Amino acid sequence: MDRRTFAGVLAGTTAMTMLGCAGRTKESAAESKGAGTAAAAQGGRLALYRSVGEELAQFDVDVAGATLAQRGAVLLPANVQYVWQHPSRQYLYVTSSDSGPGASGVIGANHHISAFRIEASGTLQPHGKPQPLSSRPIHNSVDATGSYSLVAHNNPSGVTVHRINRDGTLGEQVKQPANLDAGIFGHQVLTTPSNRMAIFVARGNDAARGKPEDPGALKLFNFKDGALTNLASVAPGKGYGFGPRHLDFHPTQPWVYVSVERQNKLQMYRMQADGLAREPAFTRDLLVEPHNERPRQLGGPIHVHPNGRFVYLTNRADNAVPYEGQRVFGGGENNIVVFSINQATGEPTLIQHIDTRGIHVRTFALDPSGRMLVAASIMALPVREGAGVRTVPAGLSVFRVGADGRLDFARKYDVDTGKKTQFWSGIFPVKG
Repeated sequence: MDRRTFAGVLAGTTAMTMLGCAGRTKESAAESKGAGTAAAAQGGRLALYRSVGEELAQFDVDVAGATLAQRGAVLLPANVQYVWQHPSRQYLYVTSSDSGPGASGVIGANHHISAFRIEASGTLQPHGKPQPLSSRPIHNSVDATGSYSLVAHNNPSGVTVHRINRDGTLGEQVKQPANLDAGIFGHQVLTTPSNRMAIFVARGNDAARGKPEDPGALKLFNFKDGALTNLASVAPGKGYGFGPRHLDFHPTQPWVYVSVERQNKLQMYRMQADGLAREPAFTRDLLVEPHNERPRQLGGPIHVHPNGRFVYLTNRADNAVPYEGQRVFGGGENNIVVFSINQATGEPTLIQHIDTRGIHVRTFALDPSGRMLVAASIMALPVREGAGVRTVPAGLSVFRVGADGRLDFARKYDVDTGKKTQFWSGIFPVKG
């Protein structure tokens, strides 16, 4: 979807026109004329959105040319956390917060979910009043019917649900049971393809500073009329040594693929009548060197290819160490990992690692046709190179996706994030 300018005042929150704003890519202006036309020629417009701090910027997407062209941006009440599109393709729901990331991040007081109407050009327009949230939202999604918005919170771990009105605006919050088991450090919430259950991914936390490990789990809830009730908890090893981040569903089979962030693993679980199998059917390493793990080496987001034949994840590293009076990259893997999926069993087989050309890819997206992938690195960081030091900027790295699922690097758009981070990105179809 395209990100365009808008102006207005929303419940005390200023929405500002952001043409040529901070975070604009260096190459996008030269390509802006052709990208929208090319996208339309493919049978429909696509837009990539990405955030730097509170700014949500819009780009036209040209899949055939593997290019992006920036159009404009909007401002949210605080730093963008996550974005989800309504099934109708007419609305976007954006969560924002002034809390810091991580288990020990700064606790803020400005947390919202906001609705935007998507124009045919991809321009975003405020759509109703932002709804306040009690704590930092780390992920949000919409159920299959488009009737409810679900928000995952990390600290304290929990879920909130808002009704979505017929016109796409956000309605009242749905009261949830007091005994809802949300585990420790929630990171994602999704309804299952049947829409009868929701899965809440609770990452847990590594042992640190004398504090023992917090176990992770996949929390399964019944889901009916916006209300969640406890169903089951999937926590191999009682959740110790199990730190899941995100999951994704196979498009046609009862297979769920899970990125295990804290252990740098991919796991596949089979869905069954009461939710998920209690143990993974398959577990695979993500790292090229699984026995050479560095500090701040983490598994990242996960997406199953639209055709169900491949699954993609990232390895992320951003540890910095002192060197000649400055902090430089301390080493680690920053790559995209590609697995093929056995269509009879769901077993994943590693087929590729490819460098992201950036530091710490927190999010990436496939276009709906599965022919293009864009990876967003969150920050710039100096890197030692021979006897010298060069800075690797944050950016949007664009890859072509082959028929065999493998990635081929096309280009990178450098992004000046200043003192902020490029925290989220996604590609959506725009309804004409």
